Amino acid sequence: MRKVNLGQLQVSALGLGCMGMSQAYGKADPAESEATLHRALDIGVTFLDTANAYGMGHNEKLIGRVLKDRRSEIQLATKFGILVKDGERMINGHPDQITARCDESLERLQTSVIDLYYLHRLDPQVPIEDSVGAMAKLVDAGKVRYLGLSEVSARTLRRAHAVHPISAVQSEYSLWTRDPEEHVLSACEELGVGFVPFSPMGRAILAGTISGADDLNAEGDMRATMPRFQGTNLVHNLGLVEQLGKLASAKGCTSGQLGLAWLLAKGNFIAPIPGTKRVKYLEENAAAAELVLSNQDMQSLNELFAPENIEGARYTAAGLRSLDRDD
Repeated sequence: MRKVNLGQLQVSALGLGCMGMSQAYGKADPAESEATLHRALDIGVTFLDTANAYGMGHNEKLIGRVLKDRRSEIQLATKFGILVKDGERMINGHPDQITARCDESLERLQTSVIDLYYLHRLDPQVPIEDSVGAMAKLVDAGKVRYLGLSEVSARTLRRAHAVHPISAVQSEYSLWTRDPEEHVLSACEELGVGFVPFSPMGRAILAGTISGADDLNAEGDMRATMPRFQGTNLVHNLGLVEQLGKLASAKGCTSGQLGLAWLLAKGNFIAPIPGTKRVKYLEENAAAAELVLSNQDMQSLNELFAPENIEGARYTAAGLRSLDRDD
């Protein structure tokens, strides 16, 4: 697996999003999840992504337990700032919370240092300068190596970077979610900040494994609540995926591999983190790093998945309001 740089942190060009091993996409098989984590390191996928909110701490505990003897092989990223209380999701980026949240993550992960520590979402009640200032103290204390932000605007990134170097921005980015191309990607390039796309295969729809709403009925599958996966929106979007499959067949790869290769071709500061809880899909995803796309390939994909061709928002109206946006 080739490497890319997120600021000064070198990571595998493709990482592994671990959230689905603990929540959001139906029930996971613990043994298969553990096998997937070990297999990732075996094949060079060493950039692992988690968060304290995933499974209410379960995901960090899983990674800590399974990989404590392989810590030196990992570039370990986790996040803080989202919490659930009495069933309600809240955001807290207040400085007086940050050291405690970091210490909790260190304990669950069974490590003395986190390679990349993200603010999971911008707290609208706290200036970003205050949150990042407190995060910078974790770097000074040796608990964290590098800092990151998730789902922030270019404006917020610039303000944060002026306080302490930001190594990476993590946001949703894929063929069917192109929002970062408007402002954030160019700001990252300018500032020397890496970009980490989450859900780089559109929450699996780009992999061609979803044929209709019946595939989203598993208990706890968050996709069933998202407008893009509902009703006529889903029917329309599956038509685009069918065309993607034809392009992939012509390249001798899978639809998901083609989508990942498109992201990797967008810049050598980009490290997607496709999520999976199965060895089979981990290995399939990793092979995308070997694909080479021509200018014509890129143009065809850009045109097929132009933002105006996608039906439905990626989140509900309430979810979209919680995002930090430049517009």
